[in-house]
Amino acid sequence: MRKWIAITGLSAVAGLFFLSGCTGKKEPPYAPVSGFELQKYLGKWYEIARLPNRFEKDLVNVTATYSLREDGKVRVQNEGDKPDGKHKMAIGKAKLAGKPGEGYLRVSFFGPFYADYVIVALDKEHYQYALVASSDKYLWVLSRTPQLDKNIYKNLLQKAQQLGFDTSKLYVVPQKATEQQAGKQ
Repeated sequence: MRKWIAITGLSAVAGLFFLSGCTGKKEPPYAPVSGFELQKYLGKWYEIARLPNRFEKDLVNVTATYSLREDGKVRVQNEGDKPDGKHKMAIGKAKLAGKPGEGYLRVSFFGPFYADYVIVALDKEHYQYALVASSDKYLWVLSRTPQLDKNIYKNLLQKAQQLGFDTSKLYVVPQKATEQQAGKQ
């Protein structure tokens, strides 16, 4: 039972926010991107950087995978590795919470408790990178690949600063190279 609680306590990207980040607000704390298409957002995302939080403490190789559930909600699968090599995973759910076409979801890993998941920046053409915010305590830089172009990263940090985030506190998440990348080196 303890192991199950510890595993469900894990969250990544994307994803993501527990009781301290939950609010009953109807409006997101930040303006979500417009023109958002959930189907294009589904799939695997790598966590490039995050503001430190207790539920991702010491995690590396962090990913979030989003898929559509039969009930129309989104399945959220967050994974990462502890320094001792233990793999952690948490399964949650998300639902669209904003107006049609807004990048605003609500995410839950604990029953009826939902938290904001606001996509504040997004590569709208190819959906290759995203900046996700919740309260002023939660921020993630996500990418479809384990590494992100330095100029794109810099632009996402500027956006985060404009929103009031202290980007000097961001933790850059170590990501292991994929087999494909390892073959190119």
